[in-house]
Amino acid sequence: MKKKLLLGNEAVARGLYEAGTAVISSYPGTPSTEITEYAALYNDMYTEWAPNEKVALEVAIGASIAGKRAFSGMKHVGLNVAADPLYTVSYTGVNGGLVIGVADDPGMHSSQNEQDSRNHATGAKVPMLEPASSQECLDYVKLAFELSEQFDTPVLLRLSTRISHARSLVDTADRDERGTVAYEKDIQKYVMMPAMARPRHTAVEQRVVDMAKWAETADINTIEMHSVEIGVITSGISYQYAKEALGDGASYLKLGMVYPLPTELIREFASKVKKLYVIEELDDFIETHCKKIGVNVIGKDLFPLCGEYCQSLIREKILGVKTETMSLDVPLPPRPPVMCAGCPHRGVFYAFNRLGVYVSGDIGCYTLGSAAPLAAIDACICMGASVSGAHGVSKAVGKMNGKLPVAVIGDSTFIHSGVTGLINVAYNQAKTVTVILDNSITGMTGHQQNPTTGYTITGEPTAAVDLEALCQAVGIKNIAVTDPYDLPGTLETIKKAVEGDEASVVISRRPCALLKTVKHKAPLRVDNDKCTGCKVCLRIGCPATSMQAESGQNAKMHIDPNQCVGCGQCVSLCKFGAIIGGEDN
Repeated sequence: MKKKLLLGNEAVARGLYEAGTAVISSYPGTPSTEITEYAALYNDMYTEWAPNEKVALEVAIGASIAGKRAFSGMKHVGLNVAADPLYTVSYTGVNGGLVIGVADDPGMHSSQNEQDSRNHATGAKVPMLEPASSQECLDYVKLAFELSEQFDTPVLLRLSTRISHARSLVDTADRDERGTVAYEKDIQKYVMMPAMARPRHTAVEQRVVDMAKWAETADINTIEMHSVEIGVITSGISYQYAKEALGDGASYLKLGMVYPLPTELIREFASKVKKLYVIEELDDFIETHCKKIGVNVIGKDLFPLCGEYCQSLIREKILGVKTETMSLDVPLPPRPPVMCAGCPHRGVFYAFNRLGVYVSGDIGCYTLGSAAPLAAIDACICMGASVSGAHGVSKAVGKMNGKLPVAVIGDSTFIHSGVTGLINVAYNQAKTVTVILDNSITGMTGHQQNPTTGYTITGEPTAAVDLEALCQAVGIKNIAVTDPYDLPGTLETIKKAVEGDEASVVISRRPCALLKTVKHKAPLRVDNDKCTGCKVCLRIGCPATSMQAESGQNAKMHIDPNQCVGCGQCVSLCKFGAIIGGEDN
């Protein structure tokens, strides 16, 4: 047994290895991504990026039925995509153990909502474990597989941003090599037609009862008695916050299993303390259960439903003690996130802005195209919604401002869930322009391969989706390819498409500027004698550009050589030839 300092997600991957997991299929999504990336480093497990979370979970289900332990990882909104197979595999049960990792994002650091995945556990009637440290991330993975096989059920492992991305010491062990559980054909169990599903539903309800009984005495649901004045029921990262804020001044019921929840254990704990709080981020999940079983607790009347918690919040709400802070009286300018210097998407969004088109956006780093000065996105809902949303605009009002509505979507997101929207465009004869931002990688989550790149998660060469051929195959006749670094050409290509009268696809093709394989040109520079300070070059919103004023002179354009990659997108904006350089290195 060796001690290691592991990220929570890394500890999950280690747990998968030690538990003898055979097949891992996931889709990247912060804060869950690193689980599968670390898992891919172990040669004993087959690991892959799937096109989306639904496919990933279905792959894991197939491996489980075949008799191997399997895992699928995703972020909270990804679980929505995988909900269809999740709710049905709850009925079929498993053969080899099946664990589904889902990472919630309180505070929405990288997400479009603050979904509480515990509700999916209730809805699907699937047990859910929630670790509170890296050690528990490892241990709970192994326990989840044991419970999966013992109770014939998939098991959800709920993480959160702070658990996934914090490091703590972990005791590691050797891999437990698992054989293959023999597969026996069982149509009544695995074929979910109504006649088979009805008795399986009965089995699911009984399983919930059985697991609730297990939760009453489970080692992962523990009472820590200190003071009888204050009692806290909590789980996950909220447990860590509560312990740091209250210390031995409170007693704790730490719940490692958050669904199904115990009843008698909670009542027992409640009887030991004078005042009982439930501390949980997001929904009043545990609180509702407590009140349902007749235990009076203080929860969301005191604590917020939105955002992350912290030690100071808990200390203030329960003890009335405010944490002293220092403030700066000088107003500071905001620093909103921006697309990177040299980002190939910038030219496309500049074209949208100039053309005044309605843009249906999608999920990716290119969502930053909504920020000033580009301000080029009108709506952004979920992955793949850009294409379908533009379709809806087309069918509702036709053109907007005399131009076809535009959908903008990344290459990975297009494969994830944009293809079906484009099929709908072609099949139902919508008049839209779909702009696919092909940057040769999945950029937002940290450069993962996808089915368009030609490489697997382990870097093995593989088939690559031909976007032009795919779009043509679903029925789109007008397909154009543009280089977004060619700003005039990109503007003209998109202008022609939006002023047309039938569905078209524009593929903006240029690798992500942060890819290690991309060779950049020398930084650009400004000829101050030619620069008039007109600020037109700032309209593209590159973080490498700014205005600087020298003593006795008007403000001039400045390019930061430490950020500039010589992409040249700003050059065509300057009518005075003041931006020069950008030679090949």
